[in-house]
Amino acid sequence: MRSMQLLISAALVTGTLGLSVRSLSGKSHSRGPASVTILGRSGNYCHMKFPAIREETLSANPMLKDAASDDIIDFYGPCDHGPTGRDEIQAQEIQMQRRRYGILGD
Repeated sequence: MRSMQLLISAALVTGTLGLSVRSLSGKSHSRGPASVTILGRSGNYCHMKFPAIREETLSANPMLKDAASDDIIDFYGPCDHGPTGRDEIQAQEIQMQRRRYGILGD
């Protein structure tokens, strides 16, 4: 019984990862792939790398930069985090303001 639960859990996590990578790369509007690594036993904590959002699209219809731009976000957190989601938009707006006004430190 325990091994069957582990098998089902592994299949679910694998399927979820596949969908996450597909949705990340689908939203990016670029040719480069997003990187997703599941960390921990629970399967809900991930390490993701994806292109930053283009500054001119932060306020409406966010679109990611081309993966070749070298402006890559290195994110550790929940696996359901979206690279163009509200939390990421807010984080990148704050980062942009810090750069604009010369406020250093994170």
